[in-house]
Amino acid sequence: MAKSLTIRKGDKVHVIAGKDKGKEGKVLRSMPEKERVVVENVHMIKKHTRPSQKNQQGGIIEMEGAIHVSNVMLVCPNCGQPTRVGRRRDDGVRVRTCKKCGKDIDK
Repeated sequence: MAKSLTIRKGDKVHVIAGKDKGKEGKVLRSMPEKERVVVENVHMIKKHTRPSQKNQQGGIIEMEGAIHVSNVMLVCPNCGQPTRVGRRRDDGVRVRTCKKCGKDIDK
């Protein structure tokens, strides 16, 4: 069973570990079953592709690779700081909260 992540697609995150430590970017894709996220312009990898209908030329394409979710921190939209994420229930709906300023991340 896939574990639910505190980081979702579209969130702004700060990289806290690895070769891209210190960079910030938007989450392009979230993979809860592998506990990984793809962040724009972070962990750039080179993929060798064959010519196809979609890509007539083929060759080497540079694209974002997945990084483990423990290596990123969510940037709070309210206070703008990288923060840990808390959870609470609000009328039966799980809401993510910022541990630094205490405000809700999900509107």
